Amino acid sequence: MNTAGKRINEVAEQLLSEVNTVYSKTGKLSDELLSALNFVFQAPLLPALDIIDHRNVTTISGPSGRKVYQVLGTSGTPYICLPSTTYCSCPAYRYSVLLKDDHIMCKHVLAIKLAEAMNLCKSQQVSDQEMTNLIKNLE
Repeated sequence: MNTAGKRINEVAEQLLSEVNTVYSKTGKLSDELLSALNFVFQAPLLPALDIIDHRNVTTISGPSGRKVYQVLGTSGTPYICLPSTTYCSCPAYRYSVLLKDDHIMCKHVLAIKLAEAMNLCKSQQVSDQEMTNLIKNLE
């Protein structure tokens, strides 16, 4: 990743930290914060907020401590995302994030990061075998 890319990621992390602070105090996001989020994340922001509004972000964890996220996309398709990366099983990740490099993350990963910052993720426990199957089936 180049210097500009690292700087954008740093700004994104600062904004997500601000989301956590503001949302935990007020229960909403200010217009100024939404404007800043829109400037950094652009097109994926509104669909990500819609995903959060519908409570479609779930943290799936197993007894071994492994964790993934499942995000129900706006089309109703469930996508699996990994917690410590911007990986998502959706086509937009492969095209807009990896191939074209015109977004820093897809709407599903952004929804996860925002839902985590706002403490709006649902939780689901699965067996280690179910977790293994989820991970094995990633594209």
